[in-house]
Amino acid sequence: MVNVAILGFGTVGSGVAEVLAGHESSIARKADGLIKLKYIVDVRDFPDSPFQDCFVKDFAIVENDPDVDIVVETIGGVGVALEFTRRALEAGKSVVTSNKELVATHGYELNLLAKEKGVCYLFEASVGGGIPIIRPLSQCLAANEILEIHGILNGTTNYILTRMVRAGLPFDTALREAQKRGYAERDPSADVDGHDACRKICILADIAFGRHVSPEQVPTEGIRSVTLADMNYAEGAGKKIRLLGRAIRLDDGRVCAYVAPHLIDQSDPLAGVEDVFNAISVRGDAIGDVMFYGRGAGKLPTASAVVADVMDVARNLGHRKALLWEEGGPDTVGGAEEIRSRWYVRAASGADALKNAVGGKLLAGRGTGGEAALITDAAMTRGELDKKLSGVEALSVIRVLN
Repeated sequence: MVNVAILGFGTVGSGVAEVLAGHESSIARKADGLIKLKYIVDVRDFPDSPFQDCFVKDFAIVENDPDVDIVVETIGGVGVALEFTRRALEAGKSVVTSNKELVATHGYELNLLAKEKGVCYLFEASVGGGIPIIRPLSQCLAANEILEIHGILNGTTNYILTRMVRAGLPFDTALREAQKRGYAERDPSADVDGHDACRKICILADIAFGRHVSPEQVPTEGIRSVTLADMNYAEGAGKKIRLLGRAIRLDDGRVCAYVAPHLIDQSDPLAGVEDVFNAISVRGDAIGDVMFYGRGAGKLPTASAVVADVMDVARNLGHRKALLWEEGGPDTVGGAEEIRSRWYVRAASGADALKNAVGGKLLAGRGTGGEAALITDAAMTRGELDKKLSGVEALSVIRVLN
């Protein structure tokens, strides 16, 4: 029998408990033995919970119990979650987590500690919720040299952008609707400012390219500045706006990673990904393009990924499974300014000047006043684009998107 402790009884933690209890017999069959929930650590009281007998408030009880084999960390953040994860690994217990912020910032050191202690540190649920991506990337696609990963990594922003297009809602209204439906937090900054997608693309880059990419090295732009006018211009050009995280292998072996709104062709599979769904596209030198699609968040989808990791550890108890990458540094990451792209440019005035400055066909749309928008004919770096734009005094640039 394998004993599990859950840290944190929020949305994901309670989902993990429900999945473990509700699927006990099938999990036992697939994991070659019974997996039992022994503890739930939370400082709050849950008097009506069916798991009442499992609750404790002191992590040291878990830490010092030699019968606990696996610790599931669903606290979130990098404060207490980091401390408890370190202590669990030091105590010789494997750790499974859905904590994207912790993995993105401290995954390298925590994996080293797990290796030193001969245990596992697994985090399938940290990217894409219930979408399997970490294991396929590290195992099924291991024979490939990964060239690029990009995708819709945040369901909240995708829902907001979908509602802006389908219902004609301005950003603020679509955000309030997302909050009312439980898709966005009261403080939505991690989602709408791109930080959540940034953490996820860092984790994917770590695994795909084998070097630690820190969130501080990833230029990140969210969707607050995207307006209905931008949506209309994009639609007129046969495109949609999506917030994408991208990680690209450069020719010299460095990684370029960034998060920003993109205009993508309506024929692109990602253009059909709407509402709270996520999709991740991986390009390998042998396999070409593959895409992973599904619900990127939610109580039970995320819990299912966590429990799958728990089962993986249980099947291989005593035989460590490694997800390792090398230490990063300034020489690991190339700047997004090195990527060449065709750019969407919207300016408040000077349609002819805009066209003459950067080249491209003016877009039909429903802007205001004398504004204009185009997509450049030629691919260029952002620096090259800015140089062209800065040379024209008549322009008043409103928006630039990939």
